[in-house]
Amino acid sequence: MSSRTPNGIWYSPWIALALALSAAPGLRAASIVDSPHNLSVSGPGTIKAATETRVCIFCHTPHGASSEAPLWNRYSSGAEYTTYDSTTAKAMVGQPNGASKLCLSCHDGTVALGMVLSHVTPIAFSGGVYNMPPGRSNLGTDLADDHPVSFVYDSALAVQNGELRQPGTLTGPVLLDRDGRMQCTTCHDAHDNEFGDFLVQNNSASALCVACHEKNYWVGSSHRTAPSTWDGQGPDPWPHSDEDTVAANACANCHTPHDAGTPERLLVFMGEESVCYSCHRGTVAAHNIEPEFHKASVHPIELTAGLHDPTEDAINPPRHVECVDCHNPHGARAQVATPPEAPGPLFGVKGMNAAGSVVDPLTKGYELCFRCHADSVDRGTALVNRIVPETNTRREFDPGNASYHPVVTVGKNPNVPSLIDPYTESSIIACTDCHNNDQGPGAGGNGPAGPHGSAFEPILERQLVLTDFVGENSGTYAMCYKCHDRDVLMIEATPGLHRKHVVEKLCACTTCHDPHGVAGNTHLINFNPDYVTAGSNGRLEFIDRGAGSASCSLTCHGQDHDDKGYPEDDD
Repeated sequence: MSSRTPNGIWYSPWIALALALSAAPGLRAASIVDSPHNLSVSGPGTIKAATETRVCIFCHTPHGASSEAPLWNRYSSGAEYTTYDSTTAKAMVGQPNGASKLCLSCHDGTVALGMVLSHVTPIAFSGGVYNMPPGRSNLGTDLADDHPVSFVYDSALAVQNGELRQPGTLTGPVLLDRDGRMQCTTCHDAHDNEFGDFLVQNNSASALCVACHEKNYWVGSSHRTAPSTWDGQGPDPWPHSDEDTVAANACANCHTPHDAGTPERLLVFMGEESVCYSCHRGTVAAHNIEPEFHKASVHPIELTAGLHDPTEDAINPPRHVECVDCHNPHGARAQVATPPEAPGPLFGVKGMNAAGSVVDPLTKGYELCFRCHADSVDRGTALVNRIVPETNTRREFDPGNASYHPVVTVGKNPNVPSLIDPYTESSIIACTDCHNNDQGPGAGGNGPAGPHGSAFEPILERQLVLTDFVGENSGTYAMCYKCHDRDVLMIEATPGLHRKHVVEKLCACTTCHDPHGVAGNTHLINFNPDYVTAGSNGRLEFIDRGAGSASCSLTCHGQDHDDKGYPEDDD
């Protein structure tokens, strides 16, 4: 009997005789006979010899064999290969050796299939085919888009990588060679095509991949468990797989071991967002996410390509945003959470906490936003001019501020009569309560949730006009009215005089209020100097006098306020 030795090569003293007999009429003892590796005239494929009847001759010979392997009958390619490389690869990947070198004597396409040591001239092939034809089986000499091979897979590598199983667990059918190296034969058995692609085991749910790879957060993630199927519309999201659900494809939803569209990390398609779009365009996942990134205000994932790197500085990388900056595809899951806790789609992602430290993984939803919109040196400018400018959202939501919207913790104002149920003074909200899809469930629509894109800048779920001299209505300041009752603020006579300023004087909500937070003023007061300047007394200030009263010194719309009191002085 033949068996696979630790070096990944199938061999026994009787291999040539056994395989030759298997090709004889009435005898079928080896599956290679019915596989594409039967290149004899009796082979089932279109690539086969014109007259040669022997099955084993294309790889093995009983006499005059190469010293590279037992009974090896092929010439070595001699090619210099470009090997896989990425910033996350910890293995030392050199030129192919061992069993992998033998496989490449056919599969790099440089040596004729019929060119064997036991023949002076190459074995003739039907149709004149001599070399491996173009396609996924022809790997070429550029192996950068293929899973690395011929590297030592030892305990030190597993520890350094952090997401590889210890090699001692690889007891079969996935095996390393006798020198502890990962080879083509770790995943493929050239003599047995029972599972297709000559895999050593069924790879449904990526069983073959997870024999070595133990990805953080994978257990429980949607890409491991979702039963979703492709509806047959648009491009095939799984062009290299015969599986029909997200769970069954598992790793193959995003990765392929050969002919990767994006070589680094072996992504199926070219470009990070293309990989996500392949399922998240409404043909597998419930919603089509792609149009969201073509709206007026977006997280611009299509603006740059190839910049994201898992090893990058979490706070100050080259400025970019990609899907994987916000979502860990190995961890993301459909799981709701109560703010400030992070919801399932953010599971396993890095963030910055309220103290300004990088956390991995994040636990609060706002920690993801802080990673780019807080201490990053290239975080952009504010959309609204302020007398106290601040673009660091971590500082804006600082619980030590005089006022802030309750994102990090409960707000400071114990009396907010305009709040709409279920919001109360003890509520905590998420960044996504304001920054979200204008057609998503939060806005009463059926589009995908999340701050991917919106018709309203800056990715607001509802309209919020940021300039003065615009008539007030339920839509003009709809973002504010999501939580604050318009009738209470604008129709009834209120101490805050919102109606007088917003309805009558056409001041925008943001002309007085800074929605995130303000270090020195209560009630989010941080005037927009485009409309509000110093008063005749030379001061530009708001003073909270307590018990619902305050005073302002300023000039607004040409009207002077000289320490003007509220509510008693409402001229």
